[in-house]
Formats: sequence, structure tokens, C-alpha cells
Amino acid sequence: MQAHKSFIVIIGGANMDIHGQPGRTLELHDSNPGSVKNSPGGVARNIAENIARLGNDSRLIAPIGRDHAGRMLLQQGIDAGIDMQHIVEMDTSGTSSYLSILDENGALLAAISDMSILEHLGPDQLQIHQDMLRRAALIIIDTNLRADTLAYVMENFSDQPIFVDPVSCSKASKLLPHLKAIHTLKPSLSEAEEIAGLKADSPKQLPTLADWFHRQGVKRMFISLGAKGLFYSTGDGQGQIEAITPSKQIYTNGAGDALLAGLAHAWLRQWPLLPSIHFAMSAACLTLSHPATIHPDMSTPNVTQINERHYA
Repeated sequence: MQAHKSFIVIIGGANMDIHGQPGRTLELHDSNPGSVKNSPGGVARNIAENIARLGNDSRLIAPIGRDHAGRMLLQQGIDAGIDMQHIVEMDTSGTSSYLSILDENGALLAAISDMSILEHLGPDQLQIHQDMLRRAALIIIDTNLRADTLAYVMENFSDQPIFVDPVSCSKASKLLPHLKAIHTLKPSLSEAEEIAGLKADSPKQLPTLADWFHRQGVKRMFISLGAKGLFYSTGDGQGQIEAITPSKQIYTNGAGDALLAGLAHAWLRQWPLLPSIHFAMSAACLTLSHPATIHPDMSTPNVTQINERHYA
């Protein structure tokens, strides 16, 4: 079977996103006129949808409640092309939610996430799918998983490539005991610093930070630097790629999920390092141009068009 015909399993959070954005500069401790929008979210779910929209067999394992939000997530995932057969429906908790406050330009100011349903997703639910997990070309996880569930994946499937999104500084430390099992890690700079206990206050310190992870066993590092781009470090080299942005940037949330999905898409096709990064960054750029967390026109042709315009 050709690599690009294989499937990817994504494990982690699926939730409803609620985004509030003021029409002008946010006034704290006051009611701000603006817009409030709901959309499907969750790091694992977002990555799964991007992967599916790029034309891959994308299989999501995530818990949802037997409620209205859960039914919406289930149907939307099916409509987007995600294989939702492995979703875990639970009576014990409501579907996760993520509440974010943006500035007038769409940048995140603050957020509150209620991911308590993931406390009910244990290794026993994943054991049911262990045969599928062993056949996966790639496994992607986020750190919304509870510690023993994350350990189950890392300890039982470390002979397969595992890609990881640390999600946040508060959850990133869960990865410390399992770094040797990680093939590709995509943290923000602050998440990487939190895990390593090191600071990288200048670009010259980024190689030292990445080398610390390599000594722990991580094969590939892709550190998101926000508007400053991406620092990469792998066996094929190190470097920094400048960010590319659309002519009108609308919403920054979701760009990192698109980037990791782009790296996964490229990995299945066994592309060289730099073309893989360029494609992934083009996917992130496309995401920035739409108010939804997932660009509805996310596709390989549309990402390729951006890629060729910026990197040809």
C-alpha cells in the first residue's frame, strides 16, 4: 500500500468553540459590542479535520457527550470527511467547550477551556482500538489526554511515528516522561521552554533549546514563533522560516493545527524537509484568512497555490 493511501489516527480533544471579538479595542471590566460565534474545535479534532480536507484518511478518537453539542460535532466531522466511527460517546459528562476572547484583529487575549470529559477517556477505551492504532501510518495526540492515557499511547506505540501538539504550557509538562517516544513535536516557544526548563530569549538560543529535546529522544522539533515564523530542528538540519500571512489576516486561532496537519500530510508522502515545512506553513496561512478555526476551503490545491506563490 502506498504511504499516501495509509490512515492517520488522531487522539485528543473535541469541543465546541465560542469566540468573542470586540468591534474595537477591548475595554476590560465592561461590556464590549462585537460578535460571538460558535464553531467545532478541539486541537485533535481540528487537526483531524484539516488532515481530512487535505485528502487523507483521518480517524479521530475523542470523547463527546450525548448532548446537542456532541451531536453537532459528530455530524460536522462526518460532513468534513473525518472517520468518526471511533468517537467515544459518554453519559458521564457534557461535551467539552472552549471560550476565547479575541482582540479587534483576531488575536487571542484570553481563553477558558472546559475539557473535563477527557478525564473519562482512559486506556481501556483506547485498547479497544489497539489493532487499528498498530496499523496506522501515523498517530497524532494532544496533551488534553489524561496522564495514564497519554502514557498508554507512548509506551505501546512508540515504534510508530507519534506527532504531538502540547496544547498549552499548563499541559505540556505531561510530556516530560515520554519525550523519547515522540517523533515530531510542535510546541510554541513558551511551551518548549516550559517542558525543557530553559529560556530562549534570542534566536541564537533556539538551537540549544532544540538540542535539549533531541538529547531526550525527540527526532523532529518545529517550534512556532508566532509572527516570527517557525524554527525547525531535525536530523536534516536546523533553521528558521519566516511566517507568511494572507493579505487580510482575520483569525489566528487554528493556524497551528493546520500547520501540524500539513506536516502530517507531507510525512505520509515522504516529502523532503523544506517542502514539507513550506506546505505546512502555507496551510497555516490559508487558515489565517478566514474567521472559522478551520478554513472551509482547506484543500491540497488551495494550499499548493499559496505554497507556489511564496516558495517557488
